[in-house]
Amino acid sequence: MADRARLAAAVAAVAAEAGQMALARWRTDFRRWEKEPGSPVCEVDLDVDRMLRARLAGLLPDAGWLSEETADNAARLACERIWVVDPIDGTRDYIRGREGWSVSIALVEAGKPTIAVLDAPARRESWTAIAGEGAWRNGVALRAGPRDTLPGARVPTDALPKADRDLTAVHKPNSIALRIAMVAADEADLVATLRWGFEWDIAAAVLIAGEAGAGVSDALGGRLAFNKPDPQAFGVLVSAPGIHGAAVERLSDRARALVG
Repeated sequence: MADRARLAAAVAAVAAEAGQMALARWRTDFRRWEKEPGSPVCEVDLDVDRMLRARLAGLLPDAGWLSEETADNAARLACERIWVVDPIDGTRDYIRGREGWSVSIALVEAGKPTIAVLDAPARRESWTAIAGEGAWRNGVALRAGPRDTLPGARVPTDALPKADRDLTAVHKPNSIALRIAMVAADEADLVATLRWGFEWDIAAAVLIAGEAGAGVSDALGGRLAFNKPDPQAFGVLVSAPGIHGAAVERLSDRARALVG
């Protein structure tokens, strides 16, 4: 475990370097475009991605690579361990000059995240987790909240659908990783998506939440797995442990209707 702690510290240092690299160009003039409608990207995403790949390869030369901003390569499937990276999660907030973005790095071994780091320099936050060892924000141990009833649960969202008006909306950063981390820090009780999403969006954050005691699953209540041939899952559901079953039950019909 000492070796894993040293590796986690090294990953956190790389993430901090990447975060400062992105922060230096935040709220400046840089190229930005849409990869497809509704999916923004900017030149800083690509620069940070290249930097992270070089630095992380230096830590573990044998590890595979999966990143939002790198063309996927099936060679990763033969790797025992793999870096799963989103160089800037929450690009929309980054482009708009808002603080809700982060650098997201996870080391996945045998389909499970074992080390996770989120660096959110605009918020002065560094989140880390080690499988079986716990999760921390700025060095302070995290614990998901004690809520045991779904009504009133805090959800980071812009607006609640009519069927969920018994929940409580709280501030929503654009970064899904940061929203999930809010559950780990007892600043939210529930984060749920009902759509296909990519592994790089959630790999680091779900380890942080799980190590803080949160309930973690896909939208249907199933186990999340990583480094799959198609690196997607249908939704993510992260909550205070006492309401996870109720949240899965509430959303199951909607999720099944969408997934077919």
